[in-house]
Amino acid sequence: MTESAMAQRTLAAQLLEGYEAGSSFFFASPKRTLLARGTFATVPHPGGANALARLPERVAAVLNDAREAAHDIPVAVGAVPFDGSVPAQLVVPMTIQRAGPLAFDMAAPVSRPSSARYTVRPVPEPSAYLHGVERALELMQSGPLRKVVLSRSLHLSAATPIDLRQLLCNLAQRNPSGYTFAVDLPPRSASATGGGRRTLIGASPELLVSRSGLQVLANPLAGSAPRSADPIEDQARAAALLASPKDLHEHAVVIDAVAEALRPYCKTLEVPSKPSLVNTATMWHLSSRISGELLDPSISSLTLAVAMHPTPAVCGYPTELAHAAITKIEPFERGYYTGTVGWCDANGDGQWAVTIRCAEADESTLRLFAGAGIVVGSKPESELAETEAKFRTMLQAMGLGQGVEVQP
Repeated sequence: MTESAMAQRTLAAQLLEGYEAGSSFFFASPKRTLLARGTFATVPHPGGANALARLPERVAAVLNDAREAAHDIPVAVGAVPFDGSVPAQLVVPMTIQRAGPLAFDMAAPVSRPSSARYTVRPVPEPSAYLHGVERALELMQSGPLRKVVLSRSLHLSAATPIDLRQLLCNLAQRNPSGYTFAVDLPPRSASATGGGRRTLIGASPELLVSRSGLQVLANPLAGSAPRSADPIEDQARAAALLASPKDLHEHAVVIDAVAEALRPYCKTLEVPSKPSLVNTATMWHLSSRISGELLDPSISSLTLAVAMHPTPAVCGYPTELAHAAITKIEPFERGYYTGTVGWCDANGDGQWAVTIRCAEADESTLRLFAGAGIVVGSKPESELAETEAKFRTMLQAMGLGQGVEVQP
């Protein structure tokens, strides 16, 4: 390893250690690490039905104002929620530091962020989630709905504060090929004081879109299977996923929609004819890397992200029908879960990850999220098991594994 690469790894580790909840934005991809601090300007939310569509132009205006004010950090960072009517949380930071990728000793044990014992309340209860999947399948049988993604949450509470920096470190260590993030969110209400501080924290395996110059990359994931600790069984699950008609259909729905969203902005677009396999510590996924060249350098990474969001991987298809089904079936608001998190600079370059394998945290509670794509042929018990496996990304990073006490 060259001295320059070693220096970049050292700096990346320092950026991770330098994260502070309440005053920082952290984002690590397989190729770079970014830490932003403070707030120079906040992107306003005008409201209205087309607020999400106008978000790229609002960001561009704020970045232009920052540059005219001689602020030399022309980058917006933050998170966009699942529902476009909910305000995005995007800011121009006071300072920003960049480094190469994080590197870890994968044999090192993961530290527990807190010695606290957590109690857990599932929302909805597993039985209610099973019923929700059955309702979604009934909607598909009686209408044009082809896919809907239904999610669950786990509400974890502890008597002592949660060490979010350690949790972030654990997530980064366990998910080196993904996108690890921590984003400050506004208080739950305008009257809330510092005690209402929230943080969106997680480790997503899925890139929504990135732009570098005229080059565009999207990497949608759809179709999943839990990993096994037994190597032979693990490979059997991977092979079964790659051959599964149900999962291949689910993946094709997503790929078609992503390509359709990107094609108007691209001179060329390469879409794989079949998916490949990728894995995290807990899951196998069907993956397709879609690459292209932009028609115009004025098209920003955020413009592309907004055009694609929400993909059928997190909502369903057709989008409006799937969104209506989610609103009807899910007993909670998703907030920033299944939105997108990342950054965009004044040149339009940027990177946006899908906000999954995540939690919304405050001082002593976390709200974890996990979802599964429902298509014709889905079995409620299998979809429930998939959400349980996806929860493990956060639970294992907390040092909890399967040993969580569920509140009666």
